[in-house]
Amino acid sequence: MIDLLATAAAAAGVFAATNIDDIVVLTVFFVAARGTGRPRPWQIVAGQYAGIGALVGVAVVVAAGLLVVPDPWTGLLGLLPIALGVRALLARDGDGDEPPAAVGTLLGVAGVTVANGADNIAVYVPVFRSLDPAAGLVWLLVFAALVAVWCAVAAALGGHPRVVALVGRAGHWLVPTVFIALGAIILTTSGVLPRLLP
Repeated sequence: MIDLLATAAAAAGVFAATNIDDIVVLTVFFVAARGTGRPRPWQIVAGQYAGIGALVGVAVVVAAGLLVVPDPWTGLLGLLPIALGVRALLARDGDGDEPPAAVGTLLGVAGVTVANGADNIAVYVPVFRSLDPAAGLVWLLVFAALVAVWCAVAAALGGHPRVVALVGRAGHWLVPTVFIALGAIILTTSGVLPRLLP
C-alpha cells in the first residue's frame, strides 16, 4: 500500500524542480499568442502536454532498460531554441508592436519543451526505476495535473498588463533573446560542448 500523500508530494516536488524554467517559456508563448495569434492557446497547452509526455515516456522506457539515452548528446537539442530565436530576430519587420512569434505551432511548442527538458530525463529515470506501478501512476497523474497548473500560471502572467507592456516595449529583442539564452543554457549545462571542441 502506497502513502498517497507522500507519493504525490514527492512527484510535485520533482516536477516543480525540473520544470520551473518552463513558466518563463510558456509565458513568452502566451504573450506571443496574445499579440500575434500564434501559437494559439490550445496549441501551447497541447504542445506542453506533448513535450512533457515525450520526456516522461522516454524516461519510463529508459528506466525499464529498453533504451539508452546518449548523454550528454541530448544537449544538442539546445540548438532548436537558438535557431527559433535567431529566426525570430531575422523575421522582425520593425513596423509592428507585437513580439515576434518564435514558435507558431503545437509541434514547435512541444519541440521547445523537449529541448528545454531533455536534462530532466536524467532525474526521471532513477525515480521511475524505483517506483512500483501504483506509485508510478500517481506520479503520472500529478505530472499531468501540474502541466495544467503551469499553463494556467503562464497564461495569467502572459495576460498581466505589466508583462504585456514590457513585452510590447521590448518584445522584438526580448522574445528571441529568451529563446537564444535558453538554448545556450541547454548547450552549456549539458556537457556536450567539450565533446564537440577538439
